[in-house]
Amino acid sequence: MTDAADQGPTSPAAVLFDMDGTLVDSEKLWTIALDDYAAHRGGSLSDATREVMVGSNMTRSMIMLLEDLGLPTEEADVDHAAAWVGARTAELFREGLPWRPGAPEALRTVREHGISTALVTSTIRSLAEIALDTIGRDHFDITVCGDEVDGRNKPDPEPYLRAARMLGVDPAGCVAIEDSPTGVASAEAAGCTVIAIPCEVPLLPGDRRVLRDSLEGLDLTTLSTVLDGAAA
Repeated sequence: MTDAADQGPTSPAAVLFDMDGTLVDSEKLWTIALDDYAAHRGGSLSDATREVMVGSNMTRSMIMLLEDLGLPTEEADVDHAAAWVGARTAELFREGLPWRPGAPEALRTVREHGISTALVTSTIRSLAEIALDTIGRDHFDITVCGDEVDGRNKPDPEPYLRAARMLGVDPAGCVAIEDSPTGVASAEAAGCTVIAIPCEVPLLPGDRRVLRDSLEGLDLTTLSTVLDGAAA
């Protein structure tokens, strides 16, 4: 009988990629849109509130934005803010999305090894589709967006659980790649192992996460080592 330790590294069942701040440096564009809205309403968004927004979904972000500005947060107010910020963000996305370091190469590497992939983003579908014009839809088997999880957005595990269900894989065999505390919490709660690459806000070490400076040099060996290390 062959000992499990002698069978070599375990390839991930799937690699699940966050988008904003992970694959593309779009958080800065979101900041522009949020600041523009705040100015439009005669105020300014605090740095502390903006930091908490990173990785959050549109509805939750708009509530925090309005609260920070001292404005009403009734459903109609939230919807109006979301429409305004969404339209401004769409303009910025169409002007071009810069890649995060190593992101194009990481996507190609995963696909070349035949590993299933998903995009798991808190961004709404209409904006994600614009971003995919830059990122490339062919990099992913499926995509899960922030308005497609029945309100159970990150840090709830549902976005990553849904991606795993759609791919037909066990979340425990998946590696998620995230940049925010909200996203990392979601992936870990789903049972995924996480490669955490800070972008706008710092990340702390954890039992099911590995911190990296960037996606540069990410290869199958790295993914397998991370997965095996979490299972040990």
